[in-house]
Amino acid sequence: MSNQLYGTIKEDQIYSKFLRKELPIMIYLPPNYSPLYSYHLLIAQDGKDYFQLGRIARQAEELISNDEIEDVIIIGIPYESVQERREMYHPNGSQTNNYIRFLAEELVPYAENQFHTFSLAAGRTLIGDSLAGTISLMAALHYPNTFGQIILQSPYVNQTVLQELSSLKGHHLKIYHVIGKEETNVETTNGKQKDFLTPNRELNKILVNMGMTYHYHEFEGDHKWTFWQPDIKSALKYMFNK
Repeated sequence: MSNQLYGTIKEDQIYSKFLRKELPIMIYLPPNYSPLYSYHLLIAQDGKDYFQLGRIARQAEELISNDEIEDVIIIGIPYESVQERREMYHPNGSQTNNYIRFLAEELVPYAENQFHTFSLAAGRTLIGDSLAGTISLMAALHYPNTFGQIILQSPYVNQTVLQELSSLKGHHLKIYHVIGKEETNVETTNGKQKDFLTPNRELNKILVNMGMTYHYHEFEGDHKWTFWQPDIKSALKYMFNK
């Protein structure tokens, strides 16, 4: 199906030997896509949410059409169930390492085989909200030579995440990071209440000290798409600015 301008959105499937299952994926190709050119690749965890609730393809298309950002291919990976999402995205989940390997060792080669994408880490960006942000950060920490840019919208941060950061010595990432000032009592998928704001401020301090190319912002709001959706444009401009 085509959206209102000239880009296209299509669906495909990819088998993962690490996750031992077929995963559906959603793909946005920018206006005037041509295999003769190289493109930035943006991979969205919570893929269906980013395409439907975040309207990420439409927002990217508007910026591309206005010549505000570089052309970008977006691949969204939907999750099957809340439970499966937790096992794949949570820093201590049973499938976390397998999902990270799927991203780096299966999805990136798939994208490179299907489309002409930049082969440097700086040409590949991961985006995610909440736990999807967490797994995006973890994947870049595990594969800094594969993923060079990350967009974090209200990521879940625990000690595992903060400890993983120490493994990044000698690598440089470009990071866009936002959190809501009201995210002090967030109901998580296991029904517990968590303070997201305090650990995100701790993450911010560590990233500032590491000297990353880094944007941090605290928005007026809480842990909802109501606030993440309008933030997507500024995230895309930060990452893919012309």
